[in-house]
Amino acid sequence: MSESQNTNTKTEKSRQYDLEERTLKFARAVIAFVRKLPKDVVNNEIIKQLVRSSGSVGANYIEANEALSRKDFLMHIKISRKEAKESRYWLNLIETDNEKIEKERQILCDEATQLMKIFGSIVEKTQ
Repeated sequence: MSESQNTNTKTEKSRQYDLEERTLKFARAVIAFVRKLPKDVVNNEIIKQLVRSSGSVGANYIEANEALSRKDFLMHIKISRKEAKESRYWLNLIETDNEKIEKERQILCDEATQLMKIFGSIVEKTQ
């Protein structure tokens, strides 16, 4: 293997693990965020959905990296994109009760949007 091929392989692996770490941080940030929210019947149901979808973003990305075929890889990347979009939906739906929490919600919405775009780009490049 040439030095440039070796460097490209290292870069791809680095990006892979960076995105795994980023999706993990997103799920953890969502969990920390929902712990600060006012608890009522509506928010409790939304929180359950949000925690599931935010964790599923990274879980499906990890599955994609262990895919047995290109088709399997694409399916899991598309699911990651879908779960990021769903997370953004739940984040937009949830009710906050103060400015600080509202700012945090917006940051998480922005991250979900960026993750959607990243996974969308991966789909386009892979197809």
